[in-house]
Amino acid sequence: MLSKVLSGATYGVSAYVVEVETHLERALPAFSIVGLPDNAVRESRGRIAAAVRNSGFEFPPRKLTVNLAPADIRKEGSSFDLPMAVGILAASAQVSMPALRDVVMIGELALDGSLRPVHGILPIALEVRRREITGLLVPSENGREASMVREVGVYPMTTLREVVSFLNGGGKGRSPLSVDVAALFTGGQEYPSDFADVKGQESVKRALEVAAAGGHNIIMIGPPGSGKTMLAKRIPTILPPMTFDEALETTKIHSVAGVLPRGDALVARRPFRSPHHTISDAALVGGGATPRAGEISLSHNGVLFLDELPEFARNVLEVLRQPLEEGHVTINRLKGSMDFPANFILVCAMNPCPCGYFTDPAKQCTCQPWEIQKYLARISGPLLDRIDLHIEVPAVKYRDLASRERAETSADIRFRVAQARERQGARFRGKKGLYANAGMQVGDIRRFCRLDGAGEELLKTAITKIGLSARAYDRILKVGRTIADLASSDEIRPEHIGEAIQYRSLDRNMFDDIRI
Repeated sequence: MLSKVLSGATYGVSAYVVEVETHLERALPAFSIVGLPDNAVRESRGRIAAAVRNSGFEFPPRKLTVNLAPADIRKEGSSFDLPMAVGILAASAQVSMPALRDVVMIGELALDGSLRPVHGILPIALEVRRREITGLLVPSENGREASMVREVGVYPMTTLREVVSFLNGGGKGRSPLSVDVAALFTGGQEYPSDFADVKGQESVKRALEVAAAGGHNIIMIGPPGSGKTMLAKRIPTILPPMTFDEALETTKIHSVAGVLPRGDALVARRPFRSPHHTISDAALVGGGATPRAGEISLSHNGVLFLDELPEFARNVLEVLRQPLEEGHVTINRLKGSMDFPANFILVCAMNPCPCGYFTDPAKQCTCQPWEIQKYLARISGPLLDRIDLHIEVPAVKYRDLASRERAETSADIRFRVAQARERQGARFRGKKGLYANAGMQVGDIRRFCRLDGAGEELLKTAITKIGLSARAYDRILKVGRTIADLASSDEIRPEHIGEAIQYRSLDRNMFDDIRI
């Protein structure tokens, strides 16, 4: 007897349909799985046999061969337990064959026959919709996540016995799971923190507003305790709210990576990822024998925060250069290549010296000049060129800490940021993949960032004195364009360029006092 059951698997952050073929023949009992299964798939033989028997069904004492097609792609994980078990029951005439034609099923089996949740449900549901398959059977804990995809009938299941009953006609008249997607999406957009919690640092808040408005990368330099981390954590609260399509795209990545919080069906807030400085380059950008998404992809549509930037390994920081320019990362292996989205705002923080107090007027720096130079040299020039704003974060003054005056809220700042983004959206309408000023290429800069005579002269004077690279020159023009958008100005005026130049602290010789 031969049965065919449809299932699904992920490849990168996308998914494909897997056909689980089960052949049952009269021979000595054996159970083999082919189709490039990994160890987790091979180990499912014991789980399936126990689950079938403990669910009250007969496990056929025959020779079983299960093929996972397409056979040229490696199959990983425990998500094939359910379709293989149903395939065996169908091949032994315990499940109705016609019921298997228009339904995809996925899930891990416990030994007692209950279903456990698996990763990557959302991309599989999207693929099911694309293939116009009508039904999707998933573990009950994955039901809400799968229901984010409309036009797919999602049926949450708790046990193997319930699945068999559904396929044998017990599910007639059963309605698919219905979830209020709009309410779930709207309710998940609230943030637990707010810029109103931050005392002082008005100039830094302004710089962060500019960064959020144009999608610019930013680095903050200041002594310990000046609030760099506190400010960074609140940047997502001033970014424009995610669209539903962005939320789906972000949730896909988190679902496949297995970092989607249990019980959550949708990532409705901008991601904020803050890896430790001991992270490897593969963990940051993605990798492995079978490539998986790294921190830069988990930060997609959100913020990647690198605290204590000089403490990261040099090779780890250098692999950021290509994703920062292109908005995605391609990982090549002998068995193929995978493309992962990585469109994020990079936010970095660092001390000005090893002890942290070189720029602090209230505390004495204990570092030698050569120590400071060595510390700063850990960050390469090409990486700094890809960071649009360099901001000094001074120590907070007592009068600011003791002030009872409530600071401006994230909602107030986000309103201005959203207006600036709307201007950019109108400007770039029709240009695929370009949504914010930070993404402009050279041709776009020449077209949209023209200066008048006074602005040209100001920028020429600044570049002559500072000695900026061509990339830094373009960065100033992009930031100037964003500042003009915040001011609702179609033209980039000299004051906009002047402010943009002030956001290049590491170019403006802030460490000129160092002498060897």
